Amino acid sequence: MSTQPIIVSASPHVHSDRTSKKLMYDVVIALIPAFIVSLYVFGIGALIVTSIAIISCLLFEYLIQKYLLKTAVTITDGSALITGILLAFNLPSNLPIWMIIVGSLVAIGVAKSSFGGLGFNIFNPALVGRVFLLVSFPVQMTLWPTAIVNNSTVVDAVTGATPLGVIKEGLQYGETITQMSTKIPSIIDMLLGFTGGSLGEMSALALIIGGLFLIIRKVISWHIPVIMLTTMMLMTGVFWFIDPEHYANPIIHILSGGAILGAFFMATDLVTSPMTKKGMVVFAIGIGIITIVIRLFGAYPEGVSFAILIMNAFVPLINKYFKPRRFGSKIKAKIM
Repeated sequence: MSTQPIIVSASPHVHSDRTSKKLMYDVVIALIPAFIVSLYVFGIGALIVTSIAIISCLLFEYLIQKYLLKTAVTITDGSALITGILLAFNLPSNLPIWMIIVGSLVAIGVAKSSFGGLGFNIFNPALVGRVFLLVSFPVQMTLWPTAIVNNSTVVDAVTGATPLGVIKEGLQYGETITQMSTKIPSIIDMLLGFTGGSLGEMSALALIIGGLFLIIRKVISWHIPVIMLTTMMLMTGVFWFIDPEHYANPIIHILSGGAILGAFFMATDLVTSPMTKKGMVVFAIGIGIITIVIRLFGAYPEGVSFAILIMNAFVPLINKYFKPRRFGSKIKAKIM
């Protein structure tokens, strides 16, 4: 009697009647609130950066698949679209167009296509593009436009440091948190988006709304974002409790920088995150710890991108250790 071989496709593995394409477009919908806020704050700059990143990612994926790999063109599956949006969300709104195109090429050509395309890439493509640009062009990548608000209306934008950058620089010059309090945006400003930073660092509230949408739609589970953010809060809370004049409030660490964006939209990437719940817990804790270590003791004020990429590299090991129970495996019965 002949047996039919079981074929297991590449990740993402989702137990649902929905296709990967539908899941991808749910993510796009979830990013719309944050994009609207970035448009309100930065205007045409946000539109240009996002448009160029999306068009570049789609174009590079088309060209690589059609002429280099000679495989089926899959630019309509939503993955390249999301890569473009997330790459844009990790960039300043005044970044030169040619740098955005270079970042898109690295994201699609190096981080995604060179591994075999969707389902085979080890690292989050948008983060690879962002980190490449940060290492290659550190000056341009750290000139963050800062929103100037007058009577709750954005009237202008100038370059300046992010909230985390202000704290890092101030501590290096011997200032205390209290002395820097006038330079650090309020909690309300960080929630609504009137701070300095990349497009995706504007409104924590808009990102949370999008993240909750993904959880409700069961595109992602709550494990990675909740545990990652909780780990960050607990770690920073300990240091803040010990010395509040030299360590920022945990809420500042959660609401500023790329914490919310990374937790809900990049660490939860179906391809580069663990498959099991236990694996997700380890993965999320690792990201939270590495992020805070970089923020508090490293040279960069931000650390989410590096932390996610580092933990992406450990995902194969995590998946191997936290294997789901095999179908047909014996379960030891409890003897009464």
